[in-house]
Amino acid sequence: MNDSAKAGNLPAGEGTRAVRAGLPEPEKYEPTLPGPVFAAHFHLPGEPTGPYTYGRDENPTWTHLERAIGELEAPGQDGVETLAFASGMAAISSVLFSQLSAGDAVVLPSDGYQALPLVRAQLEAYGIEVRTAPTGGDAQLGVLDGAKLLWIESPSNPGLDVCDIRRLVEAAHGRGALVAVDNTLATPLGQRPLALGADFSVASGTKQLTGHGDVLLGYVTGRAGEPMTAVRRWRKIVGAIPGPMEAWLAHRSIATLQLRVDRQTAAALAVAEALRGRPEVTGLRYPGLPDDPSHKVASQQMRRYGCVVSFTLPTRERAERFLEALRLVDDATSFGGVRSTAERRGRWGGDAVPEGFIRMSVGAEDPEDLVADVLRALEESAR
Repeated sequence: MNDSAKAGNLPAGEGTRAVRAGLPEPEKYEPTLPGPVFAAHFHLPGEPTGPYTYGRDENPTWTHLERAIGELEAPGQDGVETLAFASGMAAISSVLFSQLSAGDAVVLPSDGYQALPLVRAQLEAYGIEVRTAPTGGDAQLGVLDGAKLLWIESPSNPGLDVCDIRRLVEAAHGRGALVAVDNTLATPLGQRPLALGADFSVASGTKQLTGHGDVLLGYVTGRAGEPMTAVRRWRKIVGAIPGPMEAWLAHRSIATLQLRVDRQTAAALAVAEALRGRPEVTGLRYPGLPDDPSHKVASQQMRRYGCVVSFTLPTRERAERFLEALRLVDDATSFGGVRSTAERRGRWGGDAVPEGFIRMSVGAEDPEDLVADVLRALEESAR
């Protein structure tokens, strides 16, 4: 792992780790979290042997953030590194395009993030075979033979299916394939893919990791070695780097991660339980519900179930009336923020969901207020 000032001595509590992660050794009269370093180049006399040479390669502000994320994704593990990117898609692309070449095969989820079809088209244009299967039921096992890379998204976005990551990792490694897990929806406080055997944990830090809807960011955490070296090389080649201000804001925001995640998870469960008894609601999914199809597997590998609830209303028009009637929930895309959002996911056209399908991201508002708002909006939308 990237060495952090007191990482080895930090207590095991997740809140403590989130607050302290990535901080440098204290220095008299210096801030506890140094400000962003804005530099395209650094003083570099003689041979370039130091850590910082040029702003596309390394930056001290990234270093603090990458150490912090690494301490959350793989606490106490040596030989693990994290690389920050300009967005979640930059991080996803870095793994796929650095590990695969013409003639290789990759397995993607058929029910994953809506940008994956665009990625598929580009991979196929480069001569890479793309196979897909749903997340649920560990269906990707059926198309794994001969693949070089397995891409897992669990829970899936937006359908919230879960697969047995350990089982898929063991099968993939047994066939010589690498495994990457999109950990965006779970966050490192929900699950740790590397502890489940994966080679890469990839996420959009735009979502709950930073949690305020004001930063675009991505990251890749993996075991040190040639695969991560290739990811780093890809970042250098394409220049998909975060700005120093974004990296600093992300690190600052991580300090409240446990507080936000615990609050939002509890509120998401309350909203899901309130929706469960509504006759107009079908297809309700939340892994934290004991009767959810994914609950058994999720409870074996997740410590928290996330902030996203999905469900379907009878028609597109009903869904749109519901969204318009909400007062505490913004009609917006993305998820994981402290302010609740919801959207009719079908409006984007990239997800195989019904017209009345709603993806709701539960924020940090009082759970009873959110439940009341959702129930009132359901009533109003019926008129």
